[in-house]
Amino acid sequence: MNDQLKNKLNERKQTGNLRQLSIKKHLIDFVSNDYLGLSRSNALYERISSYDYSKIINKNGSTGSRLLAGNSEEYQALEIKLAGIFNAEAALLFNSGYSANLALISSIPQKGDTILYDSLSHVCLKEGAWLSKADSISFQHNDIEDLERKLNRANGNVFVVIESVYSMDGDKAPIQDIIRLSKKYNAELIVDEAHGTGVFGKDGSGLVCEMGVEQDFLGRVYTFGKGMGVHGACVCGSRELIDYLINFGRPFIYTTALPVHSIFSIDAAFDYLKENIKLQNLLKSKITFFNQLFLEQVTEVNGLKKPFSDTAVQPIVIPGNDRIKKISDKLQQGGLDVRPILSPTVKTGTERLRVSLHTHNSEDQIEKLVDTLVKHL
Repeated sequence: MNDQLKNKLNERKQTGNLRQLSIKKHLIDFVSNDYLGLSRSNALYERISSYDYSKIINKNGSTGSRLLAGNSEEYQALEIKLAGIFNAEAALLFNSGYSANLALISSIPQKGDTILYDSLSHVCLKEGAWLSKADSISFQHNDIEDLERKLNRANGNVFVVIESVYSMDGDKAPIQDIIRLSKKYNAELIVDEAHGTGVFGKDGSGLVCEMGVEQDFLGRVYTFGKGMGVHGACVCGSRELIDYLINFGRPFIYTTALPVHSIFSIDAAFDYLKENIKLQNLLKSKITFFNQLFLEQVTEVNGLKKPFSDTAVQPIVIPGNDRIKKISDKLQQGGLDVRPILSPTVKTGTERLRVSLHTHNSEDQIEKLVDTLVKHL
């Protein structure tokens, strides 16, 4: 079996898309999802450390799943708070956005139903659909006409699954158009706000809350390991939805709960962001600056394409795994942490640099990024 594993790894190496773990120290951060800089915030760290652990028995671990030993007053208080932030009847905490999406999408649709998911959805949304007993069908990315064609042919209860902000193209879903179609065809909507949480909306409540359309969604997933700078996730929706997930969502039922430190971290992160909501506008100014500079200095070269994005995720498409790795290496040698996204993570021919912008990126750092990129294209 080890020989078979080695052969598969060699195949991937020969195609130029072998993944390897690496540690890059002392580079300027253009790769992390820490959009608002909360992960590195000393003020937030001190706030998290100030919580009172004196009455907490299990200080280091939760000791079990929520349905056994892992539940606590702290858990339930945070879920009530999150439901208020996200304007929902109820919320349910999960260890990650991946497990939250798996639980939600795999458990609700049944045999004979249809799940329609955007083709650029994160793999956890797709896997949730595949794990369900429903028919799962992708529609072309942000293509309303293709979605309607597939809604016309869908059977049973129909679920449309989207992200608010897409992690590889950095673009937003045409949410209003999708809501209109879902109402026309009586379909249920599910949205993953992984890259919208914290960055958009009052108190970091995400894009659909900012738009005031949150009640049009059956379920909404919010993650805390990106814009919020900590860890964990939650599903928001009706009380019935949350009770259903407690009973049928396997990633919830069979997973050891988050430790109390994570609960306090999530609680503190939302309090901190509420007091420092100006970080959202600071991030927007960095995005505008980068886009203007890129437009001024980078011309079309050998298939380079930069899809428009007004979010923190800025893709620069340069086809070819070898080529994109070489450019990434040059950027890293220049002190800039920009990683390549290779196929098969993205479709062959759409390999890219995925530039992430943050509140902690100075204008000088952004200028250095664009200047260095121009030299090595």
